[in-house]
Amino acid sequence: QVQLVESGGGLVQAGGSLRLSCVASGRTFSSIHMGWFRQAPGKEREFVAAMSRSVGYRYYTDSVKGRFTISRDNAKNTVYLQMNSLKPEDTGVYYCAAAGSPTSNYLRPDEYAYRGQGTQVTVSS
Repeated sequence: QVQLVESGGGLVQAGGSLRLSCVASGRTFSSIHMGWFRQAPGKEREFVAAMSRSVGYRYYTDSVKGRFTISRDNAKNTVYLQMNSLKPEDTGVYYCAAAGSPTSNYLRPDEYAYRGQGTQVTVSS
């Protein structure tokens, strides 16, 4: 089992920045692929970013490339999502997620078995 707790959401104007944090517990953090999902009202959950457990490969969905950066601090059991140049369409609940197994494919959203409670991000125009 992995427990995840997000923080850092809030209300920001378009063009602004936020940094989300997620602290993980329950498993050796460095052995876990980590990712971020988001869900806007009335829309399906979207796989936003991911970072592999060892080499640190990164994935971003096209709509956030060049604006969002995922990073991790294994010493602090924490994954971050730095969000710059925010747009109203980035509004939603952001969830931190952890892959279910060290052998999971970090690019596959269905392999993220654990999810936090979510943090709201609202971008005003």
